[in-house]
Amino acid sequence: MYFLDEPMTLSARKTLSFSIVKFLLAFAFAFALLLGVPHAETLSGKVINVADGDTITILDSTNQQLKIRLAGIDAPEKAQDFGKRSKEHLSGLVQGQQVIVETSKKDKYGRHVGHVLINGQDVNLEQLRAGLAWYYREYERELTPDLRQSYAKAESEAKDARVGLWSDAQPVPPWQWRHPARF
Repeated sequence: MYFLDEPMTLSARKTLSFSIVKFLLAFAFAFALLLGVPHAETLSGKVINVADGDTITILDSTNQQLKIRLAGIDAPEKAQDFGKRSKEHLSGLVQGQQVIVETSKKDKYGRHVGHVLINGQDVNLEQLRAGLAWYYREYERELTPDLRQSYAKAESEAKDARVGLWSDAQPVPPWQWRHPARF
């Protein structure tokens, strides 16, 4: 060990510099992991409200209301064609039911974004199968490869069968409907 009043050799300085760099890289990596890796969480509760075709509210065991945005899909807005049908379909699936929500993030509105399950059935997928939501490809990187595949397939099959919103000759996706000037 060197003291402040003793000169360091070139070799000792290189070793010390390398050790400091290793420490800083390890610290930066650990810090990035803490901030960057989403924390997976499982929520459960009774559905007490269906706002639209991709947003619900659950009441958990502590009587806390949690807003849930269904991951991987985007349903028509309420005022949009098929918006009411999409909401009604989702209500028929979940209203008053106990659900499990697998989530790992919150959106900019503070809603948990997740997969809603009833007895193992993927409710998000059911909205796609019914032709009452689009597969939201903008956020597909947040889905597992299996979910990407099943969501894309469900949307494609609904489109081919012309069910739900796909019965319209040119359905307008909600992300275009919300911001028509961008498209």
